[in-house]
Amino acid sequence: MPKKIRMAVIPAAGLGTRFLPQTKVIPKEMMPVVDRPVIQYAIDEGRAAGIEQFIIITSKGKTVMEDHFDRHFELEDTLQKRGKTEALEELEATHLQSGKYTFVRQSQPLGLGHAVWCARQVIGDEPFAVMLPDDVLQAKTPVLKQMVDAYEQVGGNLVASMDVPREKTSSYGILDVEHDDGRLASVKGLVEKPDPAVAPSTLIVVGRYILQPEVFDYLEAFEKGAGNEIQLTDAMAKLIGHQPFHGLRFEGSRYDCGDKAGFIAANLAFALDRPDLSDKVMSMIRQLAESHDAA
Repeated sequence: MPKKIRMAVIPAAGLGTRFLPQTKVIPKEMMPVVDRPVIQYAIDEGRAAGIEQFIIITSKGKTVMEDHFDRHFELEDTLQKRGKTEALEELEATHLQSGKYTFVRQSQPLGLGHAVWCARQVIGDEPFAVMLPDDVLQAKTPVLKQMVDAYEQVGGNLVASMDVPREKTSSYGILDVEHDDGRLASVKGLVEKPDPAVAPSTLIVVGRYILQPEVFDYLEAFEKGAGNEIQLTDAMAKLIGHQPFHGLRFEGSRYDCGDKAGFIAANLAFALDRPDLSDKVMSMIRQLAESHDAA
């Protein structure tokens, strides 16, 4: 059986320029989807998959994330004295036990591959997960748990994937598929943002990965790719042919919270999934749609 996936890297060092001015002082990872910051969804998903240690890659001005996952004794004491037990329970989910998380600084914005490389000393020689917090995934069985279950069967490297319309393939990393059973695809190559006319498939790479530590050997070269940055995709592609590599069509929905429209869609989807909010939110959506159509 493959080695257990115990650790997850969460790259959270980006500037969040698409959400300025909001992200001038508040990290984009701390922007709320309903009542939880975006990064909390990744942490909760990781916990549900059995992750024991999180390595969060940060940069200057993002210490608020460290505070979020720490205890706030004064707040807890006040809630306790006021009998706010429900609020205390909600707060408990934000706590990461000492030793269960590590914050690592990425001192220069050199790309996703470099951000992951910054975690190498903590990861060592173990396989690990990478979770991009901008991709908020809604699923009955958490997506990383789906991936860990598949990984235990096939080993090697595994990425979350989903089909998109062919005309959108130029916006994503695309899997070049060797075999495909409809859920698990054996991968023979990765192509970054191909022209739709020559895209090898319509399967995109979504922001969840399970990788073997040998990926660090390729990241170590600091080779720059698209955008003149060190790309994780380029290093992953070099593992193909040397180790098993699969794409898993996950069951669930993806919301790109690095995009304004995707962020709004995520808020609506998660609000509609909550019994305490769904009726009110649906009513508001209908009213807004009617007002928009009448305008």
